[in-house]
Amino acid sequence: MSTQTRTKQLTKLQKVLKQNYKAVAPDTGRPVLEQALFACCLENAGYEAAEKAFAQLGENYFDLNEVRVTTVAELAEALQQLPNPSHAALSLRRVLQTVFESTYSFSLDHAKKGSIANGIKTLQALQGVPGFVTSFLVSTGLGGHTIPLDDGALAVLWLSGLITQEEYDSRTVAWLDRAIPKKDGKEFSSLLHQFGADLLASIHSPAIRKLILSINPDAKDLFPKRGATLVPPKPAADAPGIEAGPSEDHRPAGPQAAARPVGKTPMPPPGAGPKRTADGKSGKSGPKPFVVKPNMARPLTIKPETAPPAAEEAAKPAAKKAPTKKKAPASKSEAKKAPAKKAPAKKAPAKKAAVKKAEPKKVKKATAAKKKPAATKAKKAGGKVATAKPRKPR
Repeated sequence: MSTQTRTKQLTKLQKVLKQNYKAVAPDTGRPVLEQALFACCLENAGYEAAEKAFAQLGENYFDLNEVRVTTVAELAEALQQLPNPSHAALSLRRVLQTVFESTYSFSLDHAKKGSIANGIKTLQALQGVPGFVTSFLVSTGLGGHTIPLDDGALAVLWLSGLITQEEYDSRTVAWLDRAIPKKDGKEFSSLLHQFGADLLASIHSPAIRKLILSINPDAKDLFPKRGATLVPPKPAADAPGIEAGPSEDHRPAGPQAAARPVGKTPMPPPGAGPKRTADGKSGKSGPKPFVVKPNMARPLTIKPETAPPAAEEAAKPAAKKAPTKKKAPASKSEAKKAPAKKAPAKKAPAKKAAVKKAEPKKVKKATAAKKKPAATKAKKAGGKVATAKPRKPR
């Protein structure tokens, strides 16, 4: 297709988009990582469904780390409002896992530091991140000029006759960023994305078919048959960046969720293995298999642990001092007599009581001794001492 014909087709496409859709301004106030997660929900979906799915993540999960460790199947159940929940869940897991492994945090704000070219290199170095997410971040997060293209936008360009089958399969349209001015880039991206989402949702709709034919009348043979879906882009098997394979869309949760880049585990060079003969057998025998022999009931001999000489010398004085501290009784009779010696000590309070009782007797004797000298003094003075006479019986 010549440049003039392509320019006319692009002008028709812009006219149809502006007549049937309204541009949606992106939310540039979000952090870069949140914009990446929103782009994962927005791929091949409408803006309203993507906003609801992104809000659902914040309500159902505690933080981004919980989203990272959740399985793809569980995330897909929470994103049922999207047209392809499993693909969106896988993209979310890859973005979070790759960012966490590269920065050990959940932030991409460092990509905004420096020039736009430096930020683009930082985003492109993240393995496993879809191309639509990277282009969306360059346009909204970094302020660069690029047109994010998902499967719906590529289908619109292909049916409109603007790109070839090779460009459709490779998912790269290099001339589109130069054909659309930077001032109109965000508006054109929003309109093209909405048209692509509607095309994937109902490609057999008469309204969608009418719009496509107004741009490219030769697109009648490009539409799929009734009941069939549009064939998605088929990347080449040797495309760099991500390994191609049927299991790529169903990787399990964990560090292996991020796609493995090509050349991460190189194959050994030719001739590195063992040399083989003409029969196809190697000259050297392989390692012998490890066989666990059963226990034949042999007696086990356990040797006592030998202490070092320094420990033995330190243990000998302790063994000699041990008998002096504790003396065991020689016989049972001596052991029984030992408590009898302690009995007098218990009767000590009784002696004190006896001493206390004897003290009043001494006092009485002392008083009697004091009275005797009074009687002797009266005799010496010639006085008579009155004595009690016994009474006579009547």
